[in-house]
Amino acid sequence: MNHPTCRHLVLVLGDQLDAGAAALRDLDPARDRVWMCEAVDESTHVPSHKARILLFLSAMRHFRDALEAEGIRVHYRALDAEADPSLAVGLAEAIRILRPERLILTEPGEHRVLAALQGVAEAGAVPLEIRPDDHFICSRADFDRWAAGRKGLRLEHFYRHLRKREGILMEGPEGAAQPVGGQWNLDQENRKSFGRQGPGMVPEPIGFPPDAVTRGLIPLVERRFANAPGSLERFDWPVTAVQAREALDEFIRNRLAAFGPWQDAMWTGEPYLYHARISAALNLKLLDPRAAIDAANAALEANQAPLASVEGFVRQILGWREYVRGIYWREGPAYLDLNVLEAHRPLPSFYWTGKTDYACLGASIAQVLEQGYGHHIQRLMVTGLFALLIGVEPREVHAWYLAMFVDAVEWVEAPNVIGMSQFADGGLLASKPYVATGQYINRMSNYCRHCRYDPKESVGETACPFTTLYWDFLDRHRDRFANHPRTALQWRNLARMDSERLGAIRRQAAALRDGLATGESARG
Repeated sequence: MNHPTCRHLVLVLGDQLDAGAAALRDLDPARDRVWMCEAVDESTHVPSHKARILLFLSAMRHFRDALEAEGIRVHYRALDAEADPSLAVGLAEAIRILRPERLILTEPGEHRVLAALQGVAEAGAVPLEIRPDDHFICSRADFDRWAAGRKGLRLEHFYRHLRKREGILMEGPEGAAQPVGGQWNLDQENRKSFGRQGPGMVPEPIGFPPDAVTRGLIPLVERRFANAPGSLERFDWPVTAVQAREALDEFIRNRLAAFGPWQDAMWTGEPYLYHARISAALNLKLLDPRAAIDAANAALEANQAPLASVEGFVRQILGWREYVRGIYWREGPAYLDLNVLEAHRPLPSFYWTGKTDYACLGASIAQVLEQGYGHHIQRLMVTGLFALLIGVEPREVHAWYLAMFVDAVEWVEAPNVIGMSQFADGGLLASKPYVATGQYINRMSNYCRHCRYDPKESVGETACPFTTLYWDFLDRHRDRFANHPRTALQWRNLARMDSERLGAIRRQAAALRDGLATGESARG
């Protein structure tokens, strides 16, 4: 008879590196074990950026070492062992060796992973206890209660609900509290561009050069994932909770005040500008979102940052981050296959190489290849916008974002791409498609100064592809959006265009799309 060698086997995934996680809370070092696994399939089910792979592996090993320093026994399956199992195979092996009475798991961040682990537990006839992930401010159950019976699940309504419930950036007596400053939303103050003069001197964000653990992993990543996209030359991401807190503190001290006004601006050679660069630490659970919100609020109270910047930062974490997680779990795995605009074209190959003569795309993709990072406007209004305008299969766009960004985990990435960026969910998440001509990019960046294409032109050899494809998008989707209350103005502008010019735009857009499909255009 096989007797258990441990009471509980606590499963810790690569994006659950929180010492206070629900699964670890009542762990008994004498009777329980922690299981962690560096699984090949977690880096290859999409062709992950080398920096993303290295970040996960290094953060996992640092977390393992911290647990062991506390006297906790960790059953750790390293990628450089003799065999490289999938997550499911690794867990099945651990169950066979340790024979636990029970498996305990904090809610995973991905449907695929949850299903795989549930399948192993069932096959091994071991009870699996799944605990709510209280890293988040709004539980899945709370989100479902908020969403129940609503015609639309709008961010603004959810954000106000959480602000009230949590008392964040609120003032006044309980039950009658109002938003600090009298307004819920200060977006209008947070959409400035740098103009022709540029941003000037921008404080460099703190970086964390690879330590011994990270340096030891670099040859492994380069060898085992030689064909993966991206570079490790500038890897300096936080890989521990201490480093994550240092990154937060540096942002609050040096860049939060300017974050709000210029959070949508872009500039060549400035990948971070005033952005926090803490999203990866948040999503690996190295940093608690409450700590980030509290730090920003403290800066407001100390007059170290204006309300517009603090509100814009809080909105990203308390509002958007919690909101997209709720959408992801509420909608289920089928959400990833939504495609209401019937977009079926392949993703252009230059998304993986950066070799294009479109300056904005070239700069944004080269930055991602080098650093695994791009801020939200580069994602939404450059790389995402182009994919939307040419009609790329949303699942392909989703796979690219999940692969290429160090902060990408599916619960946050998929709704941002499927819903916000590609409008593939038909308006469940975003009320309208985010489409614009090249003039938007010209206004918010200096990319167009270095480009052979003119953002004002839609037809001709120097016409900006974004501008051509914008009008073609409006034309192709006229029936769906012409009477939409938030898009009617754009389609009225289309209606005023003479038929001859519209015909030329259609032909040029078709040639652009066909050229991208054959690799004959957009080459560097």
